[in-house]
Amino acid sequence: MALMRIQLDTDRATARRVLALHQAGRIHRESRDAARDEVWRRGRTPAGEPVFVGLTNGHPVRLIYDVEVYPETTP
Repeated sequence: MALMRIQLDTDRATARRVLALHQAGRIHRESRDAARDEVWRRGRTPAGEPVFVGLTNGHPVRLIYDVEVYPETTP
């Protein structure tokens, strides 16, 4: 499977909440769904659930997700 890295703009409070949930073994559904929607928007088909990878340290802060995509849906 091909892997697509998605970065989502967010605010610092949400970024802290997503990171805390991830560290507790839980998921932030809104950002996971947004990552999946971004894959669809880019013309690819997700092959699995988005996986939270981490945060950027810039302005704006971004959530980083890796999403497996089907290779035959190349843009």
